[in-house]
Amino acid sequence: MELLLASWVGKPVWMWIAFLTIVGLLLAFDLGVLNRENKEMGIAESLWLSLFYIGFAVVYGAAIWWGYEAGYITTEDGLHAGVTYFTGFFIEKALSIDNVFVISLIFGYFAIPRKYQYRALVWGIIAVIVLRGIMIGVGAALVQEYDWILYIFGAFLIATGIKMLVVPETDPDVSKNPVVRFMTRHMRVSPQLHGQKFFIRAPDPKTGRMVVWATPLFLALVVINIADLIFAVDSVPAIFAITTDTFVVYTANIMAILGLRALYFALAAMVHRFEYLKYALAVVLVFIGLKIFWNNIVGKLDPAISLGVTVVLILAGILYSLYKTRGQETVHAQNAKASGAD
Repeated sequence: MELLLASWVGKPVWMWIAFLTIVGLLLAFDLGVLNRENKEMGIAESLWLSLFYIGFAVVYGAAIWWGYEAGYITTEDGLHAGVTYFTGFFIEKALSIDNVFVISLIFGYFAIPRKYQYRALVWGIIAVIVLRGIMIGVGAALVQEYDWILYIFGAFLIATGIKMLVVPETDPDVSKNPVVRFMTRHMRVSPQLHGQKFFIRAPDPKTGRMVVWATPLFLALVVINIADLIFAVDSVPAIFAITTDTFVVYTANIMAILGLRALYFALAAMVHRFEYLKYALAVVLVFIGLKIFWNNIVGKLDPAISLGVTVVLILAGILYSLYKTRGQETVHAQNAKASGAD
């Protein structure tokens, strides 16, 4: 009992165990029930599952809010904890939508059929839980030891936002990815897929001995997680700029990412419709970066204002994108149909 009540990274151990248990059960449900048989996830199923994850994240956030407010978790103000959780969740969710296009390019490069993509994404979540935990843990240690590092985070977010506004976006070339080049040179990689398997045993063409080969599905999984780490370079400082509560930062990150994997199959088909969302995200990053300097020079900005500005900007970016790209869905459908006919 004393171990469960002991503090770890600012929160009782039982809170971390409870959260990771919830995430583990959700992943087990995904892999063991929803994806027990390899099948292509339809848009409707993807949307319903994503709504479930979003609803779950909202309920979880409300429970954290209540726990802080009631004093069961800590004496920290519950309103502040709840608002910062939802602000972080919305920012991470919006930033993650940008990942969808990159993920679809990676799956396309390795020719991964849709029926195997979801299993790869869910297994990728397990890696994300660990990798994001390491990044957030390092960030928390740095902030605790050197509080001035928040100014670096703020300046980085401002610079990143301005870059997103003024530098044209280009499609990444997966074939030139250094990770892909390294793995294909230093690993035995099967030229064909082998169902949902990440590794197989097959004869070595030179010696005839049975050896282990990685499959293209494994390479896609690794490259997707590397891409997620690159995106985390933006999202982790953004949430630390909102709150230094490590528990809130980590749970908001993971809750946002859990639902995105389900939403991928709906968004991948219409990612071109979110053309202007990146500009809204750029403004959000600049706003969050400036907020750090405002809080320490002028006075602390009400967290509710940060949440309101974040939600309004992201929703405006989504709605404006959908408005400006209306009619493109028909064109993309016709192009896809023509490509299939060829």
